[in-house]
Amino acid sequence: MASKRVRLAQRRKSAGFTQETLAEHLGVERSTVGRWESAETEPQAWLRPKLARAFKITSDELQAALDDVTIIHTRPSERINYALENPASVDLMVVAYLHERLRQLDESYDQASSTSLLGPAGHVHGQVKFLRENATNPRVRRALYEVEADSATLMGQLVWDVSQRRDHDAPLTYYGEAVDAAQHIRDPSIESYATLRMSFVALYGEKNPTKGVMLAQQAAEVAKVASPSLTGLSLLHVAEGHAMTGALKECEDALKKADAQFDRVGLDDVAAEHYTVNEFNRLTGSCYLFLNLPERAEPILRTTTRALAAKKKSQAIALGNLTLALIRQRKLDEAAATMHRTIDAVELTRGGGGLNLAFSAGRELRQWRNEQWAQDINDRLLALIAAM
Repeated sequence: MASKRVRLAQRRKSAGFTQETLAEHLGVERSTVGRWESAETEPQAWLRPKLARAFKITSDELQAALDDVTIIHTRPSERINYALENPASVDLMVVAYLHERLRQLDESYDQASSTSLLGPAGHVHGQVKFLRENATNPRVRRALYEVEADSATLMGQLVWDVSQRRDHDAPLTYYGEAVDAAQHIRDPSIESYATLRMSFVALYGEKNPTKGVMLAQQAAEVAKVASPSLTGLSLLHVAEGHAMTGALKECEDALKKADAQFDRVGLDDVAAEHYTVNEFNRLTGSCYLFLNLPERAEPILRTTTRALAAKKKSQAIALGNLTLALIRQRKLDEAAATMHRTIDAVELTRGGGGLNLAFSAGRELRQWRNEQWAQDINDRLLALIAAM
């Protein structure tokens, strides 16, 4: 497995060193610095204080950079198999391989069906949990807790999708595991995101907006010390929960607070990918739809569906909401065309959110069931059911 300590190399460059000049400064060979950055070896204990001073960072920050190993080429190896057979021997290289495998699965979430991802993700989660339970090295165990928190969160998403958001207990169990793991390593970002996912189950599965708002507010509070992105995203779901109860003022107050978080997002915000203008617009459109203001939701959702072309599951949700906004304004030709686009996206991804919205729109079209265009849509929805 080829690997690299990306954060360590970034620290070196930020301090103004090349590998050669750092080696000269420390009194070691350039190849020694290269082996540190390729995760082949680590600096000896007596060199670490000097290295931390050269980078102008604390010893803890240096340790974090050394622990952060990225796998460049991922292939199962004898090392992985040996670790699974002898779990007390697990090391950071094995953890890095599992972390990279999980990252690849997570990146596939918006393109692949949740059904196809569930098995591989469950396999990784089981391996991570097994190794964490048996690891003896404290650093390795901490790293495994971090991967376990992420893998449990992904599993929660996938099992909920596959159940078409009907099974609430299994995803909540996984999210609870993620929260526990995050608390073990004192990572508020991971804890916040897992808690936010719990709020999704309350909002969209249990249809309990009061509980959903409470959990989303809890997620925002946890994220406040670590991530403006997660704080903003959590506040968006606070807004949506208020919208579900028809509380316009509370909803718009939460939207304003969420919007204010954009100005605080920096390059070092680990959750910045989750909180984008597109996500803000998608949820704002959803809020106005819940508030029975489809004319305000429509233009926002139109813009959002175009911007989310690369994120098929999120786009399916936005398209479903746009279909509902058009139906409620009696723009039936546009609603029919958008409904077909929604079904196209759902057929590709089988995402639970888009699927549920497609069926919700189908129910609202029943009053036109004698029209040929409505029958065509109903036939496609029945085909979706048959394919599950």
